[in-house]
Amino acid sequence: MKKIITICTGITCLIFVSCNNSENASPATAEQGSSEKTTGQSAVKDDVSQKNVVQVAIGSKDHTTLVTAVKAAELVDVLSNAGPFTVFAPTNAAFDKLPAGTVDGLLKPEKKDELTDILQYHVSVGVYKEDMLQDGQVLGQVNGGNITISKKDGKIMVNGTATIVAAVPASNGIVYVIDGVLLPPKK
Repeated sequence: MKKIITICTGITCLIFVSCNNSENASPATAEQGSSEKTTGQSAVKDDVSQKNVVQVAIGSKDHTTLVTAVKAAELVDVLSNAGPFTVFAPTNAAFDKLPAGTVDGLLKPEKKDELTDILQYHVSVGVYKEDMLQDGQVLGQVNGGNITISKKDGKIMVNGTATIVAAVPASNGIVYVIDGVLLPPKK
């Protein structure tokens, strides 16, 4: 009988100490959690898997302007998510074709909404591989607008102004390198 009472007392003490420690640990954990900065999908480090659409752009010396714009519009985490996305990615040379000062103006904080609208006009939800793109096909874009695909002399064009010059598969979609910036129609 003494053994049973000793064992029960020991178990009761362990339970009491265990509960008491978890109560004391919770506030400290909560305080630590509130001071830590939360991050999105873009903070996930993975050097083994195929790159997502943002990582593809970041890895391209020809897309530094696009990457700067995506960061300014705070779209990095959104485009790092699972998707699937079809991204029409203008090159630096494509941005250079815009009137002087356009890009610098769009990168200002007060122009964030306009910049976001333009960037979202370059993204479709879904993966549209080259063999799926048909002459006259209309694709809905993330900003609510539409783009039109055309084919001429073996080239695929977007809105009749930008030519697809390369296609790069990504873990969450496909990136089409284009030689022009797509500007959404005025609303």
